[in-house]
Amino acid sequence: MKKGIFLAICVLYIMNVFAVDTLTVSNIQRIADGLKMPGIQAGDKQVVFPAVPEGYVLELKGTDRLPVVDAQGHIGKPLTDAYVRFYFTLTDQSTGETLEVTHLDALVPGECTPLADANACPEVIPSIREWCGGKGVFLLEKGKTIVIDPAYVRELQKTAEILVEDMNTLCGLKYEVKTGNPGEGDIYLTLKTDDRSLGEEGYRMTIGKRVDIEGVAAKGVFWGTRTLLQLAEHGRLSLPVGKIRDYPKYARRGFMLDVARKFFRLEFLQAYVRIMAYYKMNEFHVHLNDNGFIQFFDNDWDKTYAAFRLECETFPGLTAKDGFYTKRQFTDLQLQGMDYGVNVVPEIDVPAHSLAFSHYRKSLGSRKYGMDHLDLSNPEIYPFLDSLFREYLGGSEPVFVGPEVHIGTDEYAKEEAEGFRKFTDHYLKYVQGFGKRARLWGALTHAQGKTPVTSENVIMNVWYNGYADPKEMIKEGYELISTPDGWLYIVPAAGYYHDYLNLGVVYDKWEPIQIGNQLFPAGHPQILGGTFAVWNDHCGNGISEKDVHHRTFPAMQVLAQKMWAGRTEVPYEAFAALAGNLSEAPGVNLMGKVKSAGATVLEYRFATTEGKDLSGNGYDCMIPVKAVNSEGLKLNGKTMVCTPVKEIGYDYAVEFEIAPASGNLTESVLFRSPDAVVVYTAGGQLGFRRDGYFYTFDYQLKPAEWQKIKIEGDAKGTTLYVDGKQEQRLEGKKRVVKDKNGRESTMYIQQTLVFPLEQIGDTEDGFTGKIRSLKVTDRNAAVKN
Repeated sequence: MKKGIFLAICVLYIMNVFAVDTLTVSNIQRIADGLKMPGIQAGDKQVVFPAVPEGYVLELKGTDRLPVVDAQGHIGKPLTDAYVRFYFTLTDQSTGETLEVTHLDALVPGECTPLADANACPEVIPSIREWCGGKGVFLLEKGKTIVIDPAYVRELQKTAEILVEDMNTLCGLKYEVKTGNPGEGDIYLTLKTDDRSLGEEGYRMTIGKRVDIEGVAAKGVFWGTRTLLQLAEHGRLSLPVGKIRDYPKYARRGFMLDVARKFFRLEFLQAYVRIMAYYKMNEFHVHLNDNGFIQFFDNDWDKTYAAFRLECETFPGLTAKDGFYTKRQFTDLQLQGMDYGVNVVPEIDVPAHSLAFSHYRKSLGSRKYGMDHLDLSNPEIYPFLDSLFREYLGGSEPVFVGPEVHIGTDEYAKEEAEGFRKFTDHYLKYVQGFGKRARLWGALTHAQGKTPVTSENVIMNVWYNGYADPKEMIKEGYELISTPDGWLYIVPAAGYYHDYLNLGVVYDKWEPIQIGNQLFPAGHPQILGGTFAVWNDHCGNGISEKDVHHRTFPAMQVLAQKMWAGRTEVPYEAFAALAGNLSEAPGVNLMGKVKSAGATVLEYRFATTEGKDLSGNGYDCMIPVKAVNSEGLKLNGKTMVCTPVKEIGYDYAVEFEIAPASGNLTESVLFRSPDAVVVYTAGGQLGFRRDGYFYTFDYQLKPAEWQKIKIEGDAKGTTLYVDGKQEQRLEGKKRVVKDKNGRESTMYIQQTLVFPLEQIGDTEDGFTGKIRSLKVTDRNAAVKN
């Protein structure tokens, strides 16, 4: 009996404690759960917040559609009805307890009255936020005009010039730029708008008897021209009549490229500015220095690959010899970005990932943590890096002309946390001292300590929550760019992270408010947006510029959608179909796609007599060409024939008949384009060179005999067939090494080729022999057909 009474008392005590805790916790939670948004009526200018009991404060922190309802609750001028999600905090003034309130949303009425049988919202990437359909179409016609509002010529002249160039390139339309009043059929650009809530990047477009694009700022109008071009591309110059109100969900929409461990030519970066702009991605983060992993270089820091990619006068010899950008080139890249709405963000990564600096001056490296770490106890470090940063930030015409500079500060030894924090604080403030906004990688949870690190006006790329816990970084005052490694890191052919992003999953489940396993409220003001990244960790693994682009371009399209418009009702399969039919950008074709009526994109018999015209397609590039019936095209080592196709990307088949002559050079050119060359070697083998790599097939061709060759290429490798038999497949050759502790690492050597077709033979080091036929097949088209 006593035992039963005792148990009953215990149960009552536990219930009482639980009830007190529940009451304490649930008071604020109960109030939050009971909050409901008052209805918003047409014509309202200000949101009415839900009422809360006395002693509680409800504060609006942000919304997920700021051009509809801003962070102060002001209502904009939505074109169509728009749902807005609100982010509030509820505070109990008596206890100081604060709770996030994230479940409240409201429908804001738009000004558009839907018409029966109105035009559906046109498909572009990223999708249009607000559309009011009219009836009929507007046809883009040759000889019409792009008209700039005379009041805004200075701000919009460059946008108009780029639009003219792109319309001509993409659509074959020869527009001209004028200033004045627009007429029927014209495209009109202006910054005169009564919709001030659009923000810097928003725009309105009216498609009727002419096309009007208006915005608060030039960047918004520029984004409107990108939509116009996609409408023209997708609709074959026919635009649906209607009105657009468009703006981004996230302010920062970025891509980071590691150009340090793999060099990318300036032309590639310039093309990427255009690609990013076409999809309204506005930040191009360029990682300028880094190094390979020591285990792949005989566990010897002196042998380990490292590169700093900028011309450097302060420290002659620091600049990488196998590829770099001059100061003028890099400045011009940033200026190009400004014209295209893309902020090029340079990154000098210190004090880890810094082997390039200790290669230049050995005393800078850490003997304790590895020579890729700078020795922060060395008094040389700060003067050296101060001088380095000053070279690009100082003077009346700095090399880094953009508003932001990234200082790296990632993955340094945890044992030196205080020194690392001091270093980080110094260089954040040092960059700020030149009038720039400083950025860094998140590492302050990893490097916990007492030394303060400034967060004022600092942006942090948060990539791994164990290195920088996003919730803690927000409390410390940092603004964040979501760069979660598990979602958004591409490390080509490395066997870890993503080789290709899982685009279906990203499309369905990710937005920048998802950082690792932490999900933040929609509209959180300290989460600025997101960035996806390519890290070329495995130096020397044969990855080409084309291979990287094959991975990044489809990801660019998906992430442009997710960061401009967020979630959508369109299923991924439908989105992917649209994405596959849009170009990379006007005048850009890094994928090597070939437009043709069918799977065969080129076919020559080379059985004509001497002359310039070869079967109506090929041209002799002003070099005499001889082809006599079945003897085919005779190449004498100085002969070059051009084709109308620069190259063909994955997946392709290139077939030709060849009879090599004697006297060929070590590498005699069979096919060439600006990006690659296919050669016949003096040893009778076929090979190819691109991106500084050279690969050969083992098979030896027979001299003076006709042999049927077929080369197939895809994103994994390259295959040689001779007379119908597969002779060799070059794909992912493995290289296994061990570190000092005996742990194995594997590198997969990429042996891919986007096939060059711009010319056959060469005027200086060309092939000697005969080619009797050439057939080029787009295997993707063949599968579709």
